[in-house]
Parts: sequence; C-alpha cells; structure tokens
Amino acid sequence: MTTPLICIVEDEPELAQLVDDYLCASGYRTQQCHRGDDAEAWLKDHQPDLILLDLMLPGMDGLQVCKNQRARSDTPIIMMTAKVEEIDRLLGLELGADDYVCKPFSPRELVARVKAVLRRTQSEPDSTTPGKAEMVSLDEQSLSVTLFGETVALTTIEFKLFSLLFSHPGRIFPRQYILDNIYQDYRVVGDRTVDSHIKKLRKKLVTPDDQIDLIRSVYGSGYKYEAPPQ
Repeated sequence: MTTPLICIVEDEPELAQLVDDYLCASGYRTQQCHRGDDAEAWLKDHQPDLILLDLMLPGMDGLQVCKNQRARSDTPIIMMTAKVEEIDRLLGLELGADDYVCKPFSPRELVARVKAVLRRTQSEPDSTTPGKAEMVSLDEQSLSVTLFGETVALTTIEFKLFSLLFSHPGRIFPRQYILDNIYQDYRVVGDRTVDSHIKKLRKKLVTPDDQIDLIRSVYGSGYKYEAPPQ
C-alpha cells in the first residue's frame, strides 16, 4: 500500500514544518505549500490523500482553495484556523471540509485527526461492492432506522436529525446549522432542544455490544455521525 501523501497548506513556515515533522514521524509523506495560489496550482496536478488547509492564506484564501478542490475531487480536507466564529466554522464545513481544527492545536491531536479521517474515508466501501451488508440504513417512508438488522422507529424530528448526520459521516454539524435546517421555526427552540433530541436518538440507536456510539459530540463544535467499523 502506498504511503499516504498529506498536503500541508499553511502560511507560517515554522508551524507548517512542525506539522510536517509530526506527520513524517507517523509515517506519512508530505508536501508543503505556503500560499493559497501555490496550493491551487499544485493541487491541479497532484492528488494527495488528505489536505491540511489553513483558512487565512496569501494569494488565495483557504475557503476558495477548499471550494476549488471540492469541484475537482473528494479528497479529505481538514481546515486549520485561528478564526473560531461560528460563521467561519459553518462556512468551512458547508464548502466540504471534513473536519475543523482551531489554533492553537496540539500537533499530536492533529495527527490523530488525520489518522481518523483517513481511516474513515479509505475504509468506506464502494456502494457497488457485491454483498455489502448495510449495518445502518434509513427508511424515509416508515421513519425508521435499521441497525444491525433491527428496525428502530423514530419521530419525524429524530429521523430528520439522524438523516442529516448520517448523510455526511464524520462531518461536524454545528447546533445552529441543525436548528436552521431541521426545525421549521428554530426561533422557538434552542441548543437544549437539539441536545435533548440527540440524547433520545442515542438511547434508541443502541448497537449490539453497546460499545459503538454512532453520534459523537465534538466539544464546542456540534455533532457528527461515526459509521460503525466494518
């Protein structure tokens, strides 16, 4: 198996080299780009296995690089930024980022996230693979989820919420995004309503060994669906 290639797009050379060192120590190949336009030119001719992308870049900002890359391929993207406002987090994810890391961050944590995203994206089976056993599937007509062969009935809101998370495994959905897209009038509900429905979903979606948490909380960010291991 070819060693995964990670493209590091970061305008601070010292930080880029620090991340580079940690990734290389973990067995990855790396490519550094310190400008957005340089990254755009390199990505047009190369296909990395994952991109670590800073938001604020000279030449072309990270959101535009992300948008352009998404038009070319589905390469996993982890955005890195010191901007922590909700609108930036939401915009980055809507453009196709797979994860979002706020500076300052631990290089070890970043490497762990890289491993997690690669493990998830590289292990996702092709939908055309014969004999694929869907461990989790949704039925919109009956508002139910089939989990390891067992059918679980959900309420309309629970089904919409789980469908949103399920449609993008690993993607973090902020509470505000959930409020805006799931609830018909989000002005009469709040974060606690989302948390309450997530709690109810977790109780209903119990895996056979009760060891797999399908819905994960990401502190300060929101919620995401974690596909069970094959």
